[in-house]
Amino acid sequence: MTFTDKPSAIGLPNATPGEPSEKPLLLIVDDQPGNIQTLYELFKDECEVCMATNGPDALTFCQFRQPDLILLDVIMPEMGGYAVCQRLKSDLLTQNIPIIFVTAQNNPMEEAQGFEKGGVDFIAKPYHASVVKARVRTHLTLKRQSDLLRSLSLTDGLTGVANRRNFDATLQGEWRRCARAEHPLSLILIDVDFFKRYNDFYGHQAGDVCLQSIALALQSIFKRSHDLVARYGGEEFICILPDTPLEGAEQKARQLEKAVRDLCIPHEKSEVADVITISLGVATTNPVKGENPEDLIGCADNQLYLAKRSGRAQMRSLQIPRA
Repeated sequence: MTFTDKPSAIGLPNATPGEPSEKPLLLIVDDQPGNIQTLYELFKDECEVCMATNGPDALTFCQFRQPDLILLDVIMPEMGGYAVCQRLKSDLLTQNIPIIFVTAQNNPMEEAQGFEKGGVDFIAKPYHASVVKARVRTHLTLKRQSDLLRSLSLTDGLTGVANRRNFDATLQGEWRRCARAEHPLSLILIDVDFFKRYNDFYGHQAGDVCLQSIALALQSIFKRSHDLVARYGGEEFICILPDTPLEGAEQKARQLEKAVRDLCIPHEKSEVADVITISLGVATTNPVKGENPEDLIGCADNQLYLAKRSGRAQMRSLQIPRA
């Protein structure tokens, strides 16, 4: 594979991304180093520029980091740009990445085919630098706007964490990614203890504030960008922990339980404490391509049931065995 963040540097993307750059991420895919160098010089000051010299490398890169925009050469050996685009558009993880096709072919039929395959624009070689920069800036602006709208549609309106739709899509994507990388995937399912009694005694407005405080406390425990806290429904939350073995998920669950207890939200009607507490079910598996993550959710739900039946305000966990 050949990935570069500078024309002279070669390396692989990290499986665990570091701190996100403030600049938009631009991926240039072209089998000609001269074309890459030209585009790199155009955008190096306003974008974080990464490069791949063939289609398979570009697809692998996008599984680890999702660019804000791809400049994709149409004619490449092994896998052409249209095939790369189709693969990206068929994957939930990458289907929203805008793609601008770059090619030496300059005819209406070629351009029409590019739009049919899912491209957002078409640049013919030789191109004028100012035109390319203007088009890239336009599509980066559109991407930022669509990301904002998508974020609003994937956020729970009350608590500000991810909603159920966001959770479902993220779990599918992380399941496939962990299956490819042969990494473990963990879930933590959380239920607020005796929350109906809390609502009945303190009122629904106080219940809403309580859930908001709990959501903030849960989010504060997670530092990695690819971990996700979501509202699963009612007073239930769920956390996705990719690349995390059972021991690591158990440690996080204990931190979550303490973080909520330390909020010291009074709960006179609880049978386990005089403050709000949570019960947690933890499940870990090593995903297999083609299998459904529903079994992992079911296992976490069963562990949550055991935690509640055992007295609440505690965690139960299980590693799903492989045959």
